[in-house]
Order: sequence, then C-alpha cells, then structure tokens
Amino acid sequence: MDISQILANGIVLGALYACIAVGFSLVWGVLNVINMLHGSFIILGGYLTYFAWFYLGLHPVITLPAVALLLYALGFVVQYVFINKVVTAPVLTTLTLTFGLDMILYNLMTVFFTATPRRVTLDIGSVDIAGVVMPGDRLIGMGLALLLTALLYLVMRGSSIGRAIVAVRMDRQAAALMGIRVNRIYAITFGIGALMAGAAGAVFAMVFPVTTNLTGTFLGKAFVICVIGGLGSVPGALVGGLALGIIESFAGYILGPQHAITVGFLLMLILLVVRPTGLVGVKGYE
Repeated sequence: MDISQILANGIVLGALYACIAVGFSLVWGVLNVINMLHGSFIILGGYLTYFAWFYLGLHPVITLPAVALLLYALGFVVQYVFINKVVTAPVLTTLTLTFGLDMILYNLMTVFFTATPRRVTLDIGSVDIAGVVMPGDRLIGMGLALLLTALLYLVMRGSSIGRAIVAVRMDRQAAALMGIRVNRIYAITFGIGALMAGAAGAVFAMVFPVTTNLTGTFLGKAFVICVIGGLGSVPGALVGGLALGIIESFAGYILGPQHAITVGFLLMLILLVVRPTGLVGVKGYE
C-alpha cells in the first residue's frame, strides 16, 4: 500500500477519534470526573442514527442534530440528578458511580437493541485524489467530525457558556463568588460531553459498524487521546486524535491490525513519563 494512502486512512480515522474524545476530555477537565458512560453514549448515538435511517429512511446528516440534542438532555439529567450529588467527592467515587450507570445503560442497549453490529450504508462511491482512493462515506464522516470539533472550540472560546465553563474549570470557588451557578455549569458541561459523544456515534455509524461490544474500546481510545493531546483542551483532543489515528494506521500496516491498539497504548505510556501534560496540554481552555 502506498504511504500516502496509509496517511490518508490515518487522518480520516484520527478525525473520528478526535470527535470521540473531545467530549470525554471536556468532562474530565472541567468536572474532574472520568466519565465511564462515554463509550455507551457514543454507541447509543450510533444506534439511534441507524434506526432512524433503517426504519424511517432519514439521512444520518439530518438526524445528527436531533440525536445530539437528545444525548445532551440525557447527559444533563444524569449529571444533575446523580453525579452532582458526589461531584466534589474523590475521583474514585465519581468513577464508581459512572461505571454503575454505564453498566445499566450498556445492558439496556444490549437487551433492547442486541449486540448485532449495525451500520448506515450510504452508496456514494469513492473519490480518487492523486492516486489516493477514499470512500465517500469516510470523507463525509471526517468532514462532520472536524466540523463538530471546530464548533465546540468556537463555543468554548466565544460564548458566555464557554467562558463560564472556563471560569469553573480554572477556579470553582471564584466562579461561584462571581455569580456563576456552578452546579448548573457542571450539568451543562456533562450534557455537552454527552452531546459530542452522541454526535460522534452518529458519524461513526456512517463509516463503521456499531455494537455495544465497542463501548470499552471507545472509552479506552478517548482516554489515550486525552493523555496524548492534553487534558481539557479541544485542540489537544484534535491533535491527540490525529496522532493516534495516523500511528494506528501505520502500525496496522507494518505490524498487523491486531497490534495497532497496543502501539497506541505504548505511546500513551511514553508520554506519561516524558510529557504528562500531553503534546499541547494547557492549563484551562484557550
């Protein structure tokens, strides 16, 4: 296989990875909560997109906003009702709570949807650019993933909600003294994380099959990307996702696809030793 083809495959995969990880990074960086629900949120978004396409004939691009808003509402309620009660507790407490909630959601999806892999099939052919052949659905998926990541960056950088989230991230007590309702910002942040997860699942269902068996895989990749790129940074998630995608693409070609994930985790361990903040990790958001 040509190097340019491997690189192109890695960039497409990396864009999807960035979209998968950015919501996880946001929640972890702002709430200091390792959201074990994140992988299940991604799969739920993928399932909802598939069923809307299969039973209602709706194009996934049309259903994506509805799926994202539905996941936002679910994330907001979950945080406000459950996680908010223990959000200031040690990390192990919130991790255990989100793990329990994840088990409930995972089993509900397995019972009602089954674990059969499902994928939205878009017959739009392939594109050949200077000898690099790329399926049209992957190009659309990459474009949507980059667009979603860019929109989140703009929200964090230029909106009042984004500035409030940054303030809470930097100093919770000072933000409260300035009149910011911290608990509500926490719920909004968790909702945005779920929204991004659901949107990523909708995009992923256009490119690869989705099944509940992938919840742990997505969660693991989100964790690795946060370490590689830098926690709590939208550009960090993008850089980490692209880096992981390209590395896995080349590692899969050279060592075999069964070793691609191992190489990604090895890179994470190396970065934890030499650069714990990640490649572009910063304090707070830009």
